[in-house]
Amino acid sequence: MSKVPVFESSTTASAAQWPREGTASITSQLKSGYNHAVSAMWQAERQLHKSMFIYPVFVSADPDLEEPIKSLPNQYRRGANKLIPFIATLVAKGLHSIILFGSPPSADLKNASGSAADSSHGPIIPVIPLLRKAFPDLYIIADVSLCEYTDHGHCAVLFEDGTVDNEASVARISDIALSFAKAGVHCVAPSDMSDGRIRAIKLKLIDNRLESKVAVMSYSAKYASCLYGPFREAADSTPAFGDRKRYLLPPPARGLARKAITRDLQEGADMIMIKPAYPDIISDARELSNVPVAAMQVSGEFAMIHAAAAANVFDLKSMAFESTEIIVRSGADAILSYFTPEFLDWLS
Repeated sequence: MSKVPVFESSTTASAAQWPREGTASITSQLKSGYNHAVSAMWQAERQLHKSMFIYPVFVSADPDLEEPIKSLPNQYRRGANKLIPFIATLVAKGLHSIILFGSPPSADLKNASGSAADSSHGPIIPVIPLLRKAFPDLYIIADVSLCEYTDHGHCAVLFEDGTVDNEASVARISDIALSFAKAGVHCVAPSDMSDGRIRAIKLKLIDNRLESKVAVMSYSAKYASCLYGPFREAADSTPAFGDRKRYLLPPPARGLARKAITRDLQEGADMIMIKPAYPDIISDARELSNVPVAAMQVSGEFAMIHAAAAANVFDLKSMAFESTEIIVRSGADAILSYFTPEFLDWLS
């Protein structure tokens, strides 16, 4: 039996010692392919670029409000008079898209049907034409939900016993989506997870001859995650009772997400949203669909990265890149990220 050579390391063993038959030992040497910053960059599945980023903004009905959100570092609730100048600075740096979330200023604007969502006196409807006029090339998405506007804080219309009335919820969500479409958004993003709401929205867009002008980005896989805490403060949308575990997806479920993604594609979704940005679900969405896949790095993850960086666990910029690059590597075409303003600088 021939003796198997023992190598101390790839640097100390001479070339003559390497087995000459076969290619196993040669192909096992990978570092030569990424031993320089440029060649390492070539190994990436895709590179981050500015057009991938969608910036979540919280819009107040008070036009002069500019109020920091305590649990979300560097994020604010802004009214139109403060939002327009702020967005202008980001557009100048290369911002391509924003998504609008409403932030009603007081509880007296809330009711069981969430009427402030698409009211002319609410936060979203008045600001859309202002944004369109100020930034003709900016892609404007509006989140379509009820939780910010209902007195019970749920993403749906409820029966008297507190359970979800799916039929009424779909009717209300599709009405809000149509109102946003008529106001001038490029895309509506229903985040309520009601069954059948994509079809209902599409049909109302068709009836109003807006089907070729307004896209539907479906939150197809939205999980009942613990990571939404800072967002609920920002949008004042904490449920008054119960939780959302019976209508958002349970975090251990993967098959349910695949079913929901497939359903929404069949109903006409133009884009798919994954929230939180779970890599396996993003990968599944990429496999199942031939439409753009968006994923949201949610408020809790953003806040945790800031907290850990402040505690010197890691460097903030390095971790922001790592976490975002993983989302893209998993298959996302667009990223909803609170880090967007920073990335507009970092990617310059």
